[in-house]
Amino acid sequence: MTEKHLDALTALTLAPERSPDAFTHVGGLSPQQRSTFVAVANSNHVVVRVFRTLRSLAGRSTPYEVTDWIRNVLATAEAEIDVALKHLDAIAASFEDAGSPVVVLKSLDHWPDIGNDLDLYTSMPEEAVRELFTAKLRARVKPQSWGDRLAQKWNFTVPGLPKDVEVHVGRLGQTGEHIRLAERFISRSHDVAFGDHTFRLPAPEERILAATLQRMYRHLFFRVADIANTARMVDAGEVDFAELESAARESHVWRGVREYLNIISDRVALVRGIALKLPTSIRADWGKEHSASMFVEGRFLRLPVVPLGASLYADQLRSTVLDGEFSSAFRLGLLPPLAAAAMVAYKVTGSNQGVW
Repeated sequence: MTEKHLDALTALTLAPERSPDAFTHVGGLSPQQRSTFVAVANSNHVVVRVFRTLRSLAGRSTPYEVTDWIRNVLATAEAEIDVALKHLDAIAASFEDAGSPVVVLKSLDHWPDIGNDLDLYTSMPEEAVRELFTAKLRARVKPQSWGDRLAQKWNFTVPGLPKDVEVHVGRLGQTGEHIRLAERFISRSHDVAFGDHTFRLPAPEERILAATLQRMYRHLFFRVADIANTARMVDAGEVDFAELESAARESHVWRGVREYLNIISDRVALVRGIALKLPTSIRADWGKEHSASMFVEGRFLRLPVVPLGASLYADQLRSTVLDGEFSSAFRLGLLPPLAAAAMVAYKVTGSNQGVW
């Protein structure tokens, strides 16, 4: 059933005008199945987009029970997002007042949806970040895992905000290996309006790089939102592919970017019947084997760790060493033992939070 939910979510998000089968699937769900559908939509960060489409597709013949459910789910999601934006506005203003602007990572890429937590990047020193959150915002600092320390990442619980705030400080990447790339997230950022609020976001090229780092070099699973967000940027002609390639090569993740964009393009083609318009430098020699290897597990579309994940990691490490970036290479070299420790912790305790 989860696979059918994901298919419906993807269709309703990518091609609303071609989604009668998806609406039929949703309309035929039992109350318990509806609850599961909402949970899968939440995990994939497309609740608002999907339920706005469902609302527009509902007709006079749609049972009141279904239309009432659609309306309630949408109202709840939009109210939660409104609360998150108000808190995010206050957080961003606090950074601006301190003379160190903050960039919103990933969370608002899903607009009109929003992420599970509020991801931020700043070049402010770590001690100043902790002081800002604890003293000015009265937030509680959450314990850092080994992975958090390595990546120079902090998590905070802000009073009245149901989502955690995750702050990346001066580094990006699962081991904090990216410094020059992280600087681009500040230097090339721009203001974007979200309703009554305005936030600083990375440029489209950095947004794709951030998604690549998260999906291809860390989690190896895709959300429906990843597909929709990237397709939206490409469709709108917002991406400077030459700039993207230059930054990705410099950061040793060009192969991962190519894989990411091609996988997205193939998933879009399954729904729309036509792939994304990507340059030859990205599409050349693409054999679709990695798209074909995707499988549904939990609430997501996943990629195999072996060989794809291991191969991308090896390429990144090798390229980093060859470029003489030994500090970054050392950090990357810590990834296998960290991942192994996380796996052991999960098997023993059922959680890897203290490690990863």
